[in-house]
Amino acid sequence: MSVVHRLRAGWLLDHLSFINQCGYEICDSLPYPGGVTLRTSVTSEYHATSMFPATSSRDGPGLGDAVEETEGKTVKTRYVFREEFFDISKPHIAAAPEQQLLQGDPEVSLTEIKASSSAEEHGEGTKSGGEDSVAGARKKRKRKCVFNQGELDALEYHTKVRKLIWEGTLHLVQEGLKSGFLHHATTELSCGKNVVPGHIGCGLADLCEMAKQFPAVNDSDHRAVHVLDNETSIPEQDLLSCVTENNSNRAKIVVLMGQKYLVPPKSSFLLSDISRLQPLLKYKKKYDVIVIDPPWENKSVKRSNRYSHLSSWQIKQIPVAALAAPDCLIVTWVTNRQKHLRFVKDELYPHWSVKTLAEWHWVKITRSGEFVLPLDSFHKKPYEVLILGRVQRSVKEALRKSEDVLPIPEHKLIVSIPCGLHSHKPPLAAVLAEFIKPDVECLELFARNLQPGWTSWGNEVLKFQHIDYFTVLRNEN
Repeated sequence: MSVVHRLRAGWLLDHLSFINQCGYEICDSLPYPGGVTLRTSVTSEYHATSMFPATSSRDGPGLGDAVEETEGKTVKTRYVFREEFFDISKPHIAAAPEQQLLQGDPEVSLTEIKASSSAEEHGEGTKSGGEDSVAGARKKRKRKCVFNQGELDALEYHTKVRKLIWEGTLHLVQEGLKSGFLHHATTELSCGKNVVPGHIGCGLADLCEMAKQFPAVNDSDHRAVHVLDNETSIPEQDLLSCVTENNSNRAKIVVLMGQKYLVPPKSSFLLSDISRLQPLLKYKKKYDVIVIDPPWENKSVKRSNRYSHLSSWQIKQIPVAALAAPDCLIVTWVTNRQKHLRFVKDELYPHWSVKTLAEWHWVKITRSGEFVLPLDSFHKKPYEVLILGRVQRSVKEALRKSEDVLPIPEHKLIVSIPCGLHSHKPPLAAVLAEFIKPDVECLELFARNLQPGWTSWGNEVLKFQHIDYFTVLRNEN
């Protein structure tokens, strides 16, 4: 399981372990004497009755032998996600000793936070972040200590959730240190540099944009689903115009424009942008859980041009009503901008007939249990927000309600070591399991990776399934 510890405050997750529980394993048969080669297959011990694969070893060898015995030898190649992407050994910016999680005080006033933020703006921050941080602070343009309304709103929100995040994270980190999942910082650990991953992939978003130039497909003649079989190469037009399913208990590799991607068992996906959602609607599934990670519009995204963004109006056009089952649980990732938080609660959810139930927070820590950024950092916080709600029932549906699930609690924390890859969110399946019925249909919108048992959609939906994000462990039998 990806849940390492569960406390009243929330959950400590192992994101890397969750990925490797999918059990990507390829069995390459060695040639017989005389040059005869046995067939190659991708195997995974995944059971359809479970949301997770049968084994949960983080770095053990194989996940069981699903290959028929032969007279020849086979080389089993198990793919595991590259561990260095989760090697967050030190904070991106270190907090002063008196502000660190294990030494600091959870009770800080708005005045103190304003003063700290002002000092950060003027380059007067602590030197504990290292020489790079000091040099960066000196280069910062000084400004008057005046906060605009958006900044004041953000500070006010932060003061409301700060103690909750501090104390809850502290309890989960202490459990992680006791169990050995987290490790106290050492000289060697604190001197290490976090990995800055290089660019991998073939431009999936660009491919989706190019797909708009493909000849129009006749809906009456075209299939709504492409089921993966033994063929690994998929015509681009098929992949971009229908939902692709791997409904076997085995993981598979697909080749798209010469690039290899790993597809977990019992998963399905649609690679498209928001203008081509029709295949997902034709898929005719109703989902009990919908997780949404919108590409929010902000100045940083516009400047970096790292990925496309959507306006609030465009996000409202997502046809959630057509995708959601009655009583569907909706989970939306939101930036820390109060403008976006208010939009989700006051406009987006009411537009989708969704009742807001709770705010949760994802808190990012290092391997030693420190916040990746100072909790009171002015520019960025070490946490992100999730807004949870349910599609409102009709009167008839409420009356024939058959089976209750636990109510969604307020203010839970999901604490984990983040992936070094931009916008690789932690898995929510395990933490949501107790609040939904078993064997439900789950959908992720704006996804960048796949999960067993889930349908995923986005214009970069295969991004983190690229084979170069994985490494191999070989076993010869």
